[in-house]
Amino acid sequence: MVALLNGDCLEQMKTLPDNSVDGIVTDPPYGISFMAKKWDYDVPKVEVWKEAMRVLKPGGHALIACGTRTQHRMVCNIEDAGFEIRDVVSWIYGSGFPKSLNVSKAIDKAAGAEREVVGKKKRDAGSKSAHAFESSRSLEFDITAPATPEAKQWDGWGTALKPACEFFTLARKPLSEKTVAANILKWGTGGINIDRCRVGEETLPAQKAGQSKIGTFKRDDMVTPKRQGRFPANLIHDGSQEVLELFPETNKDSAARFFYCPKASKKDRDEGNNHPTVKPTALMQYLCRLITPTGGVVLDPYMGSGSTGKAAVKEGFSFVGCELDKDYYKIAKERIGNDDAVD
Repeated sequence: MVALLNGDCLEQMKTLPDNSVDGIVTDPPYGISFMAKKWDYDVPKVEVWKEAMRVLKPGGHALIACGTRTQHRMVCNIEDAGFEIRDVVSWIYGSGFPKSLNVSKAIDKAAGAEREVVGKKKRDAGSKSAHAFESSRSLEFDITAPATPEAKQWDGWGTALKPACEFFTLARKPLSEKTVAANILKWGTGGINIDRCRVGEETLPAQKAGQSKIGTFKRDDMVTPKRQGRFPANLIHDGSQEVLELFPETNKDSAARFFYCPKASKKDRDEGNNHPTVKPTALMQYLCRLITPTGGVVLDPYMGSGSTGKAAVKEGFSFVGCELDKDYYKIAKERIGNDDAVD
């Protein structure tokens, strides 16, 4: 079942029954006026999350994306709506160049002073980790020297750090039963799917029967047991070189213990998808799988171009999505491929 609703999510969610969805995976506005988009003027209000919690089953989880600058406001609103804050999943990635103002250049510009070009620098904005709206060619920039004494004093100063992570708040609707076990037996919600989200798989050295620390073997000959992958962590990475370099050099495989997902692929964007903040389908699949029981229903109040919906369907879940913008709504309809869209 796929149901796409075109309109304000607060009003659209009011049409849904109480306790009717199993999980919420969403990428709402971050409230940073991204690319001057009107829909990104603020984070969602408490009322939105109250309505989302109403339709979520007791013990159901939500994974709600946000950026570093407004994460505190997002979490406060989620918590004030009645959700329990369980964790924060960090998605770290390599991005293009930092969008920081060069203070020294700004001072010279304000003074009307011309800076001397002392060299050239190439910057490749076409790496696989770069944003889609950045150029795919190598760019060449002038290296200039400060012209005024004030600019020399503030040479090397900027106004922003390089973006390298976004957060998904993991929240849970309070249980209706006294224990997690009782709640799961009644509603099918309350836990997260550890085994389906384990990372990788390890093969242990061959051992004789009875010698394994992870199980008992009846055969007397040598066996090569396999161990489940690593326990899922609250960190996801995009595999870019600059991210891999953050891990200790003494263990070059250390990044393999965390779930790897690259940024939105060319395929994601070639589906008529011009949304500026599209998330990778593989990432949303992993997040849907983490919190949604088999055959469950995933809700995305801020569907955008439909990445969560596409991911939910690929994982075998039902999906309900709300989107205010008509253009993005049409893109989502095409990407998810459904017959139950409601205009």
